[in-house]
Amino acid sequence: MTPKVTSAQTDWALHADLYAFLGNSLLAPLRPDAAVGLDPAFWDVWACDGENEHVHNGISTLKKHAARLACVPPEQAVQQVNVEFARLFVGPPKPAAPPWETLNRNPEATCGFGEATFAMRTLLREAGLCVQNENHQYEDHLGIELLYLSERCRAFAQREPSFEEETAVREFVQKHPLAWIPAFHARIRTAAPHGYFDGLVELAWGLLEAEV
Repeated sequence: MTPKVTSAQTDWALHADLYAFLGNSLLAPLRPDAAVGLDPAFWDVWACDGENEHVHNGISTLKKHAARLACVPPEQAVQQVNVEFARLFVGPPKPAAPPWETLNRNPEATCGFGEATFAMRTLLREAGLCVQNENHQYEDHLGIELLYLSERCRAFAQREPSFEEETAVREFVQKHPLAWIPAFHARIRTAAPHGYFDGLVELAWGLLEAEV
């Protein structure tokens, strides 16, 4: 007998894909063969996943940014986004918007490795997940937190989660990414207003709010 796929499972699968795209977009520079976010039409479908202020504003920023880049050759458009990526998340001399929970929750922290890093390591281990990335990012990187959330949603798309499992995911969202993404977005807005990552992170903020 073929298992019945519920609308709730379809929603979980959609959320898994959305968080995976956002997480991966924050972990590595844009590749020319994966530059779908530079097409304004790409963002039209995202509005279907629940509207709130941050979802609406994030999509609007991304579409306007993509429309501006449509005036330059594709290779140059990708390069502009990657220059922004490096300035915000890499440096030199240091990232304008460090993408780790530790540094955004504690303004006095000088190292990206902290209590939140250990907490994320524990959550990843308990979920049977292992971080493998070329840049050796700390586990409390927003991209990794979103990928963790993506994997939890993907598991729920395969089977109906228990009440306790759904509650645990919502608590994770509130305790981790949603607790510090406003401060992170504010840094991006200051350093690169109306850019690709301004829109991308505000969209992520809105999706996380809708989750809880």
